[in-house]
Amino acid sequence: MLSYLAAVVAGLAILVWSADKFVEGAAAMARLLGVSIMIIGITIVGFGTSAPEIVVSIIAVLDNTPDIAIGNALGSNIANIGLILGVTAILAPIPVASRLFRNEYPLLLLATAVMAWSLYDLKLDIVDGFMLFGLLILSLVRLIQQHRSHPAEYAREDHEKEELVHEMKMPAALGWLTLGLLLLVGSSKLLVWGASGIAVALGVSELVIGLTVVALGTSLPELAASIASIKKGSPDLAIGNVIGSNLFNSLAVIGLPALLTTFSIDPAARSRDLTVVIIFTLMLLLMSRFPGALPRNLTRLKGMLLFLGFVIYQLYLYYQVAMA
Repeated sequence: MLSYLAAVVAGLAILVWSADKFVEGAAAMARLLGVSIMIIGITIVGFGTSAPEIVVSIIAVLDNTPDIAIGNALGSNIANIGLILGVTAILAPIPVASRLFRNEYPLLLLATAVMAWSLYDLKLDIVDGFMLFGLLILSLVRLIQQHRSHPAEYAREDHEKEELVHEMKMPAALGWLTLGLLLLVGSSKLLVWGASGIAVALGVSELVIGLTVVALGTSLPELAASIASIKKGSPDLAIGNVIGSNLFNSLAVIGLPALLTTFSIDPAARSRDLTVVIIFTLMLLLMSRFPGALPRNLTRLKGMLLFLGFVIYQLYLYYQVAMA
């Protein structure tokens, strides 16, 4: 048991560090190749914050533990809204930009709906994978078009992303990119091995382990980004990071493994956890939209409600484990 716990702790620590280095290397390489900060921010940085979830899910499916992959994706979406945005709003109310209702929110709602449709039959295959990943590509194209059409609305975010692009020579950028990717894969295998071992040792389902230990651990990059946004006096950036991460989780974290192999999922993932994802996603939309008077904010009270919902969900999971 101790070896499994050690594997999870070490795997998570290396996973978070390697994801950061992977993003740095990829962003620097893209800049050296003449890619704009806008494209880097939407694609590479967006992928980078979800890289832990993506790689863990692929490794979990290939290691024949698909419930860890599904739990990781759904649990991360729940943690991003309930825990990360909830805590961020409690610490500093989050202004909600009006463009989110035109661009990012509709894409997130569509992604959540398509993910739910894919999971409904309790099986994921290459058709689901192409549909989910195809929608991700279309979403990225849409965001890039909006970014180009309304550059002023994204000016501050572009400035934040520019800080990630370090002055590196091509060999250094390629080195960090390669090292980050190798460590991402290695630490993910270590994490999945430890998580599945803990599930067996405690007699709980791999889905629950994926929803709790793995999901919370792989959400650390989003938590770090949200804390950084508060320190910089820009808490509004946190909501953009979370929406982008949940978009990648819904479409890439579930879609990419389905492109590689067909697998079944635990019925509880559909009846319980997918339902919670949908509820939290709608809660975020309603809390951001209402009241209609401007400016719209995620207030401290709304943050407390989101966080309370997350705590209740976690307690319910533990209750089900205890009663099993």
